Amino acid sequence: MHIETKAAVTVAEMARMIGMSRARLYQLMGKAFPKPKRDESGRPYFDEEQQQTILEVRRRNCGIDGKPILFYAPRNTISTTPVKRRTKPKPVIVQSYPEVADGIRGLGLVVTDAQVTAAVSEAYPDGIDGTDLGEVIRNVFLSIQRNN
Repeated sequence: MHIETKAAVTVAEMARMIGMSRARLYQLMGKAFPKPKRDESGRPYFDEEQQQTILEVRRRNCGIDGKPILFYAPRNTISTTPVKRRTKPKPVIVQSYPEVADGIRGLGLVVTDAQVTAAVSEAYPDGIDGTDLGEVIRNVFLSIQRNN
């Protein structure tokens, strides 16, 4: 397998190229792998020659210090698509308003609980807490009458 090198790569890119974590790469720097160079801002990078050396060390299992080094099986390469994590579906809370439905029925209008719930949700998107029940019944009654 041939891995293409670049003029310079970051530590993270080099770790991906050889299939290991950045932490493990840092552990092996100066022992099995060469230490990275630094740009003018101090950020570490590997030039093309260092990349070739690291790839050769990984291939041969022999560090730059001449000692054998064992690696675990290479990691899967990082996919370009983000990992979709399963999330539990949020429970749908169906709010019912039996007092409102009873009040509207008391006014002589035949309604279902679904109609009342839809009308309340439309008229009061933030809920009916703290609102006078008589006012809610009146507004929902008028809304349902308009829709019929």
